[in-house]
Amino acid sequence: MSDQITARLKDMGISLPDAAAPAANYVSYVISGNQLFISGQLPIENGKVAVTGHLGKNVDVATGQRAAELCAIGILSQAKAALGGDLGRIKRVIKLSGFVASVPEFVEQHLVINGASNLIANVLGEAGKHARAAVGMAALPLNAAVEIDAIMEIA
Repeated sequence: MSDQITARLKDMGISLPDAAAPAANYVSYVISGNQLFISGQLPIENGKVAVTGHLGKNVDVATGQRAAELCAIGILSQAKAALGGDLGRIKRVIKLSGFVASVPEFVEQHLVINGASNLIANVLGEAGKHARAAVGMAALPLNAAVEIDAIMEIA
């Protein structure tokens, strides 16, 4: 399974970066029993927040989806670190919770978070199908446009 995941990532042109260190007083992930909880991931690229601002103001849906994809890459990087490099240990992504910095009139948070949902499902296959929330927020840390956390069942 891990080889299939690696091949899918390669086919998609994705190289998982090293897992980002926490930016405050928390840990990046927690394993409790057979569940992996991954802290909220921002759209980090080349070591910095790549997409900032608010949907419906200065960020369009396509850019928001790219931000969500970057968050999903961060989630996979954290999972890889938590699981000793073996993404094949992911039995199921249980839930993604997506937070979208947006103006009150913006109502397409679900479309933005599809960027992450699609990437996770494409990389993990059946194990990547998940429950989800997509919530509009007034602001996110570091002016990020999107933040996403995850809960996974692991072997």
